[in-house]
Amino acid sequence: MWFGILGLVFGLVLGIFAPISIPISLARYTAVGIVGILDSILGAMKGSLQKKYQTSIFLSGLVTNMALAIFITYIGDKLGLDLYLAVLVAFTIRMLNNIGIIRYSFLEKFIGGKKILDEKINEEKQTNN
Repeated sequence: MWFGILGLVFGLVLGIFAPISIPISLARYTAVGIVGILDSILGAMKGSLQKKYQTSIFLSGLVTNMALAIFITYIGDKLGLDLYLAVLVAFTIRMLNNIGIIRYSFLEKFIGGKKILDEKINEEKQTNN
């Protein structure tokens, strides 16, 4: 999980300071590709916290999400439809769900453990009385 976070930070810093400009005609494709990648990264973080992370699943999901998002955007451009908006909405909903699960996992791991311990102590006190 930490490699993913470090890679994301490194990529953001590189993107901010690198003198690369993307043509406006490719802006949609870049946006949906990035959102697909972010969805995969958040999914990997969720999998890592749930002890279900596998590198092969992460990498295949990363490539598939990005390629599918770009393909749907391309088809939409050819049909004269703004299908990239549907891609952005779908990936955003998935990302928000993943963020919710990640947040819950952190809370359960750091706060929940203390709460369970407190409940056990209270149960022992009640059984002893």
